[in-house]
Amino acid sequence: MGEGIGNFLPLIAIIAVFYFLMIAPQMKRAKQEKKFANELKKGDKVITKSGMHGKVVDLNDKDGSCVIETMAGKIKFERSAISMEMSKKLNASS
Repeated sequence: MGEGIGNFLPLIAIIAVFYFLMIAPQMKRAKQEKKFANELKKGDKVITKSGMHGKVVDLNDKDGSCVIETMAGKIKFERSAISMEMSKKLNASS
């Protein structure tokens, strides 16, 4: 009877390692991105995930979008498309 449990210990260990190395960090990152998107405010200088730089000029809480002013004009993005705030990146590199 003890052998049955012993046979499953390596499988349980693999599942535990997989969880702590893959799933938990991904959940933490998703939570941080959601918090970042909710904390955006007008005037923030941001970079989108596609690499476009601009300044937030309008936020729409109804549909989760924001308008970013770039050198080319104003463009509407989803908040989830914002990668980072430039002022935070600049402060981190100093």
